[in-house]
Amino acid sequence: MTQVGEGRDAGDRPHLLTFGASAPGEFLAERYRLEQHISDDAVGRQVWRGVDVVLRRPVAVVLRYPGGDPAAEMISAAVAASRVNHSHLAGVYDAIDEGRRAYVVREWVNGYSLRDLVREAPLDPLHAAAVANCVALAVSAVHATGMPHGNITAGSVLLADDGRVVLTDAHAGFGASMEGDVRAIGAILYCALTGHWPRAEAGPARLPDATRDATGRPASPRQMRGGVPAYLSELTMNLLDRRANTPTAEVLAAELARFSSSDHSFDPNTGEFPQRRGRRHVERRHRGRNKLLVGLTVLVLMGITVPLLAAKWWPTAANGRPNTQPTTPGPGTTSTTPGSSAALPINPDQIRVVDPPRGNRTELPGASMSVDGDLTTAWQTDRYNRADFGGIKPGMGLLIDLGSNRHVDTVSLNLTLKGATIGLRAGTDDPGPDAGTDGDKQINESYTDIGSPIEDADTTVTFTVDQDVRYLLVWISRLAPDGERFSCGVSEIDVIGR
Repeated sequence: MTQVGEGRDAGDRPHLLTFGASAPGEFLAERYRLEQHISDDAVGRQVWRGVDVVLRRPVAVVLRYPGGDPAAEMISAAVAASRVNHSHLAGVYDAIDEGRRAYVVREWVNGYSLRDLVREAPLDPLHAAAVANCVALAVSAVHATGMPHGNITAGSVLLADDGRVVLTDAHAGFGASMEGDVRAIGAILYCALTGHWPRAEAGPARLPDATRDATGRPASPRQMRGGVPAYLSELTMNLLDRRANTPTAEVLAAELARFSSSDHSFDPNTGEFPQRRGRRHVERRHRGRNKLLVGLTVLVLMGITVPLLAAKWWPTAANGRPNTQPTTPGPGTTSTTPGSSAALPINPDQIRVVDPPRGNRTELPGASMSVDGDLTTAWQTDRYNRADFGGIKPGMGLLIDLGSNRHVDTVSLNLTLKGATIGLRAGTDDPGPDAGTDGDKQINESYTDIGSPIEDADTTVTFTVDQDVRYLLVWISRLAPDGERFSCGVSEIDVIGR
């Protein structure tokens, strides 16, 4: 899943040189193991996905070479952020300066950045206002410490799969101010409403600049698309206008809440917000949605304003159409609506490795780690000298026996590396593990593809199934780059159906 929040957007500027190199498997402070390099930013920082091996949880590690004075602002901002416990701020766990390098360890957020989402389509006004409100609340909490945030961009605002809008990676460098933070929230609102970033007003970004008139003034959101309320459009433009005074982040959050409370798009009878076309992948958003809707219903009955919570649920469908499937209970719960979708439980004895002829059968153990609910554990292939399994076999995968024919809506995968070719297949029987390589060959040849395999897959993949099936085969036909070799691991499989 995309982990952004990698610092100030670089725009078209060249990256600064970084001095030093880190590698997967390296340990920091004897407890943080680097797993995957995610990105670099324009101020010389690297973002890594890692694991805290002491607490056994995924983390994001923001590295900077060198440490010392160049990293002082990053460390100071992280220390200040670590003192703030807020639902819309990424938790900061550690900040260490080793001299030759410095790094901040923070919460790993599964989800998408606002930048990723608006590249596909702008948000509807209700969602846009809700996102900006969440960011304003987070910024208000940071400002209460006496520090600005200094890094409010479309890349540092994440929309998490657990329902949160999360602001990451404070960087109160030279020129950062509380007023600048509030104007940046205006840029977030402009971006969410239009899919463009006002570069002259808010700095460079990896998004198209605002459309401008002959005087260079950006077109308002209401001019760029229909359906944007005049008040919300005017508020956005006032925040971006450097000639106008800015409110505090706290006052802005209240103002955005007032706008949201005047929008009656939320229907308490159906528990629905306006549907928006969007991502091809559902990812893991099925989890917890039922509990969210119950909470929203309670808030409606209590008379509490609920449209602000629109940002906590991003209804999408894997085929790009509005999702009309029933809501899904969280893990370990049972659906209370006949025929509704739910996460189907998979026990360790319901999953095994399929390794066709010419496989050495050393990769069979560990399949249960892909269904144990722990993203820090994974079934892992061996490391090969070529992406095609060294040319010794057509692929391998994980076979799931649902126990009986079940209607499956989607299958979501969390992978340990990016770049593999992943497919999903269905079959009607399983010769069983005792049939050995011959049985695995039969599975490989008789199972049929569900959709097309996904090449150069991200670390999360979701397949739309929408059929009755008993046996599912997650099939890896090409491995992902893993240093100088190639491998692939599956850390979690979620099957949603009924």
